[in-house]
Amino acid sequence: MQALFSGCFLPHIARMTQDTYPNPVIDPDDHLPRKLAFLQSSERLKDTIRSGTTRSGRAESTAEHSWRLCLLVLLFEEELHDVDLLKLLKICILHDLGEAECGDTPAPLQDPESNRTAMERNGFQTLCEALPPELARAFLALWDDYAGASSKEAQLAKGLDKLETMLQHLLMPQQDAAFYRFNLTYGRDHTDRFDLTRRLRAFVDSGTRDRLAGTGEKITAPRPTAPPLA
Repeated sequence: MQALFSGCFLPHIARMTQDTYPNPVIDPDDHLPRKLAFLQSSERLKDTIRSGTTRSGRAESTAEHSWRLCLLVLLFEEELHDVDLLKLLKICILHDLGEAECGDTPAPLQDPESNRTAMERNGFQTLCEALPPELARAFLALWDDYAGASSKEAQLAKGLDKLETMLQHLLMPQQDAAFYRFNLTYGRDHTDRFDLTRRLRAFVDSGTRDRLAGTGEKITAPRPTAPPLA
């Protein structure tokens, strides 16, 4: 039977179905294969390695980071007042998906001149070509919202994204002093926006200072007391 492919999502559906179904029949008006093509292509995020590791020292994937970011949101749901929780979770799931196409660049190595945001958006847009147009537009709108920190949900996602990263750093095997000094300033403009993210930041910074002390470096700055997370 002749495969029926249509439009810009042809290569995505072809990659998804070729190995499993040698002669697939695709209805161009059926959204199911388009959505599954996107899902299958997005699986590459599981193999997109970040600079951080798990507590065992295994390289962490971007997909794992995104999962734990969503878990962080759910844990503090009762404190997220006047927030569209579903929108926030959608943003957290989608925010790094472009890295499935362009990879991850550690924050300390990011060059402002490299236009990293444009690269990630292009990668995300490439993935979205498989989707039905209306869903692709909705996903891209959420990605743009996050990139510009336009809505309250996007601003929260930005802050929680930084915090999840630094919480993971506290679980990693001991790093050098420069690693922890960078973390003490990383993303503060985003984590200072909300009471919840400020309190989480105080907890994270306390742990980071403990790790920094473990490198043998003397800490001269005052050590704030982390407030309870209740």
